[in-house]
Amino acid sequence: MTRTPAENDHLPIYEDLVRERGDVVAEAQLAAAHTQHRAAELLPDENADHWNQRQGQHHSPGFG
Repeated sequence: MTRTPAENDHLPIYEDLVRERGDVVAEAQLAAAHTQHRAAELLPDENADHWNQRQGQHHSPGFG
């Protein structure tokens, strides 16, 4: 039996883990965005364009 996308969207085990332990994936994404932001601030200007482009692709709100 194949599950539909709507059935796959509801993941009670994952939801329970998030409630119990926090959303580790979201926290890791925020930490990565913050690290990229800080790296862009601290690296010499010659590297800034590269880091700013990557940050724009993966930017998360809350750091700015």
